[in-house]
Amino acid sequence: MRKSIEEINERIRRGEATVLTAEEVRDLVEQGAVSELQDVDVVTTATRAVMSGTYAVLSFGLAEKGSFARSVSARINGVLAHVGPCPNERLGHIDLIVFGTAHRDERYGGGHLFRDLVARRSVCVDVETSDGRCISRELTLDEIPHARIFGTRNAFMNYSAFVNTGGVAMSTIFHAIPFPVSMSGASFSGCGILNPLENDPLLETIGVGTRVLINGAEGFVIGTGTRSTPERPNLSGFADMHQMMPEFMGGFVTSAGPECITSWAVPVPVLSQSVFNAVSRPERAIPLPVMDVGTRSSLWAADYAQVWRDVDLAVRVRPDSCKDCTNCIAEISCPMGAIKRPVRIDRGLCFNCGLCSVLCPEVFRARLGSVRSPDGIHVPVTLRQSDRLRAIRLAEILKERILDGSFRISACVKRLSP
Repeated sequence: MRKSIEEINERIRRGEATVLTAEEVRDLVEQGAVSELQDVDVVTTATRAVMSGTYAVLSFGLAEKGSFARSVSARINGVLAHVGPCPNERLGHIDLIVFGTAHRDERYGGGHLFRDLVARRSVCVDVETSDGRCISRELTLDEIPHARIFGTRNAFMNYSAFVNTGGVAMSTIFHAIPFPVSMSGASFSGCGILNPLENDPLLETIGVGTRVLINGAEGFVIGTGTRSTPERPNLSGFADMHQMMPEFMGGFVTSAGPECITSWAVPVPVLSQSVFNAVSRPERAIPLPVMDVGTRSSLWAADYAQVWRDVDLAVRVRPDSCKDCTNCIAEISCPMGAIKRPVRIDRGLCFNCGLCSVLCPEVFRARLGSVRSPDGIHVPVTLRQSDRLRAIRLAEILKERILDGSFRISACVKRLSP
């Protein structure tokens, strides 16, 4: 028996729908309280992760009409912005595209800039004109009428864990410090059972036009992203920056430079038995491929239960154990700049990556799990590039909005084909 979007929306309107987060539905399945298609109407899913394929499109007035013919280059807070494609000749207006992975220096990039804008912090725009002049202006997001975040490759159904099998530490986007050698540590991405496409692997409900939350703002899926495959689909989409929430975005500093954090929340209407089967799968049934970070070759398949079950989603701090080192390795290495003195964690910035608990376990404590091979190899996780704690919060926010009627489930206008 199949259900329809219209039937589910009517049940929501009448206050009769069962809307659960992806974690809640798994708990209820384990308890035997949910066992069939009719037991649940919508599952809210979410992910918060380092997502390189993110950029912003900004359009705003820079100066008076006629003050310059065209802009040829621009930077915002020192981050390179690409001018165009519309020349806006002599209108005093500019259109800019900023990549999430562009950076001013090794600690500040596009992801940091996007969060600063959404937090309504003032930023400095420097533009070179076609006649060689420089025009500068300080502004906030409220002075940028058109500001959208686009994802070109976001929310993969299945990410990977990485290890370094070699004997030389490697600078890479997959770790915040040079990657530990000889498989002494692993990094991974993906929120397991919360990942949107893990709950709709056949793309029965998620398609072009599906209404979603991106960084907390209502947006839409516009297709599959680059490098999407039937085995590992991903999404592209957009949303308005003015409605975004800074806690779900930001910059993440890796040993190869700054990266961009992006969050998605996607409703999955449980329309068919195949969707119900997907939203019911336990975490141990979701594969987590393990790859060599140097060769990008596959080593074995772990599963997400190994890294998300019986672990700590947040790091605990023991200030009394701090020796107040002159050069605090945890503070220096934190990819979010979230560790402050006297020793504490700025929870508004913290990504819950767990690196501090590896570098200074006397002060920072967290169980991070490990990736384990079928023949008994155990590699401890030393960095998480997904923040499950905030993904849970975003899934709960989406659930609340669906139930209070402020977010309406939408049918896709076209099925996706990876």
